[in-house]
Formats: sequence, C-alpha cells, structure tokens
Amino acid sequence: MRPALTARMLARWPQISERMLAEGLGATTPADLPADHFTAEVLPTFLTCGRAVLEAIAAGRDFSQAEVAVFVGPVAERHAEDRLPLRMLIAAIHASAKSLLAEASALVEPDEMDEFLVAFGRLLDLLRDINLTVVEAYTEVERSIYHAEREARRELCSALVRGLPAEELAARADTILADHYTVLAIHLNEPLLTGSAANLVARRRIRVLQHALDDLTGTTTPATFDGKSGIALVSDSSETGTVEAQQFDRLAARLSEQFGVTVYLAELPGISRADIPAAAEDAIELTELARLRGRPGGCYRLDDLLLEYQLTRPGPARARLAQRVIPLLASPHLLDALEAHLHYGADRKTASRRLHVHPNTFTYRLHRIAELTGLDPTVPRESRMLAAALTVHRLDSSRRAVD
Repeated sequence: MRPALTARMLARWPQISERMLAEGLGATTPADLPADHFTAEVLPTFLTCGRAVLEAIAAGRDFSQAEVAVFVGPVAERHAEDRLPLRMLIAAIHASAKSLLAEASALVEPDEMDEFLVAFGRLLDLLRDINLTVVEAYTEVERSIYHAEREARRELCSALVRGLPAEELAARADTILADHYTVLAIHLNEPLLTGSAANLVARRRIRVLQHALDDLTGTTTPATFDGKSGIALVSDSSETGTVEAQQFDRLAARLSEQFGVTVYLAELPGISRADIPAAAEDAIELTELARLRGRPGGCYRLDDLLLEYQLTRPGPARARLAQRVIPLLASPHLLDALEAHLHYGADRKTASRRLHVHPNTFTYRLHRIAELTGLDPTVPRESRMLAAALTVHRLDSSRRAVD
C-alpha cells in the first residue's frame, strides 16, 4: 500500500528543507554574507517546525500560531536584532513556500488531490502564521526595553573605559557598579569587513559575544565590542562570583569557532574602577602583541607576554630599538628569514623549508641581516634584541594604520 502524501514528504523532509533554504535565500540576501550565516539557525528550524506541521496535518489537527511562534519566534527575533530587512525576510519566506509547493506537487498522485488540497490549505495557514510571527517579532524588538538596556550597557562600558561618571548610566542599564572588574579585551584577527553585509555580520557578532558573556557570568556584562574589537568589563563582585581563568580560554575557543576567525582575548583581573582606562589600554596592547608575535588565538595574561610588553614601553630606548630593523624593510625576504629564524631557532633545515630555500641560502640571509642591522641573529642575546625590535616596529606600524 502506498504511504500517504504527508508520510512521503516526511521521509524526504531533510532534502526538501535544504532546497527550501536555498530557494529562500536565492538572490534576496547580500552576496558577501558568509555562506553559513543562515544555515546554522534557519535550517534546524525548517527541519523541526516542518516536521511538526506535517505530523499535525497527518493527524488531522490544526497547528496553531502559538506553536509556530515557538519555532519561528526566536529566529525572527535574532534576525530583527541583526537588522536584517523585514522586506527581504518576507520575500525569502515566500520563496521557500513556493519551493515547498513545488516539492509537494511533484510527489502527489492523481488520486490524492483531495489530500493535497487539505495539505495545501494548512500550508497557506502556516505561511500566514509565520508572517504574523515575524512581523510581531520585528515590532517587539524595535520597541524592546531589552534593546534600550543593551545600548545603555554599551554606553556604561564606554564611560568606565574613558574614566567618566557612570552612576546614572548604571541605573539606566539596570546594572550595579562593582568596585573591581576583570578587564577583557577582544580582538578578531581578520581584515576590516566591507560591503553591504559588513554591518549585518558585525551586529550578529555583537549579539553572539553578548550572549556568550552573559552565559559565562550569569549576569548582564557591559561591553563595547563593535564586531571586530572591543572591551568587556566582567564584575568581580561577590554577588556574581569570580570567573575562572580557564573559562576565558574556553570563551576564546568558542568565539573562534562561531566567528570562523582567530580570536585573541586579554584578561586583566582585579582592576579598580579608577584604573579601568589604563587597564583597557594595556589589555588591547596585549592582544596586539599576541597577534604581532604570531601567537595562536586564545586568552592572554600579562605573564604570557611580559618580555614583549616591557620592551615596548614608550621612551627613547623603544624608538632606538625599532630603528634596528629599518635596514631590513626594503628586503622582505630578509624579514621573512628573520621571522623563520626567530620561530624555529637553531633548526635551520626546518626554517629553510618553511621559506622554500636551500639551507645555504637561508644562512646567507642571516649573515646579511647581521651586516645590515649590526645584530647577529645566530647570537642568542642579539637574536632576542632583533625579536624585540621587530615586535616594536610592527606594533608601531599597526597603530599608525589604525590612526
């Protein structure tokens, strides 16, 4: 006996859902969005909601708007927070609905038209309820008190980082000021995003980071993250408890996975409110030092970068140190050789393989570095001096690029 139409659709539902998503996205979304921007959230909703609807149709019962809202509401809310245009989302929903109708039409047999018409009517009801849920979610987000509080928390963090009065902002943000904070700098190692999707990606990252911080601390955490870099202030008060250092390591790994880029964090604990501005600058510098020294993504503390940090303090010695690598700037192959030597140390075979040159060529380049700088990279003390000089030069170059 042939299975019912709804049963045949359920059997093929994963494949149908993927095609619905592809048709829904189509040409309605910005071309420069990451490929998985919608897949991670929308496809699971298609799978679970669609399956529940088909099972309800098969059982001959209505699928209420309240049930639709359980599946669709959270996704619509996140799209609204990302400021995805409502017009674009409605167009995508209708394109997906047309795809579903085409899939059902391809499966239906001539003697199943009555069953098909019943299912078609239920799916029209579903489309209506999805649209209503999406519009209501967008309306709610636009007037949401939560949205206002979130912006107030951002302003609060900005004020604390700049050393400005914060009591009134704390009241607006419904946040109790702590005497001490862990200052957490966040930096994503990627080029500056451009194009029509840049703001959407940034807003999504802001939302993801805020949720991750709130999950970690069990409270609302003020942050100034803009989608690429920023500062978060984690309260050290006894009411919220202390976040263990390992949890920041896990946070860095979680963000790297979710954002698809290398994430650097820098943690400075036990900072008084008065010292937050200076600590924020130090934390930002630690993320820059970790990145410029080629360290892997993760959470760094001052002890992890003590030498680099101290050698890059402002002063005449720093300026003279940076000048030591200036003779190499016109010869990128010498800079590459210096980096490889600093990374692999005495292992010249590995370093030369990394540069795809013969070991003798690599040795010659080290000699040229010694001639041009007056510092021999094969001498441990002078090699450390060159490493520090390279770090200072790159830190200065990075800051000039930002300015």
